[in-house]
Amino acid sequence: QVQLVESGGGLVQAGGSLRLSCAASGITFSRYDMSWYRQAPGKERQRVAIITTGGSTNYADSVKGRFTISRDNAKNTVFLQMNSLKPEDAAVYYCNAKWVGSYWGQGTQVTVSS
Repeated sequence: QVQLVESGGGLVQAGGSLRLSCAASGITFSRYDMSWYRQAPGKERQRVAIITTGGSTNYADSVKGRFTISRDNAKNTVFLQMNSLKPEDAAVYYCNAKWVGSYWGQGTQVTVSS
């Protein structure tokens, strides 16, 4: 079955960095566009970044210049490097794989202290 497993979340001070990973199994990873979403309490889930099968990337305005999405097709893994973190970046971060279907991971918590 399809599994997306996120890791790398945690508690960090404002201005710090975290690197999230999402390891995929059960799909032909290279054929899927991969995205990171986040959801803060009481807010809707929003897409933070996407990387296509061709390697094109796009970011939410709120994270441009601070976050970088990348993928390693050989390892079936997508990453989100988050720098200069702000308290408003705190959320549960989810990875998503989309092609013929759409799959979600279970999420990883990111907490940013001010």
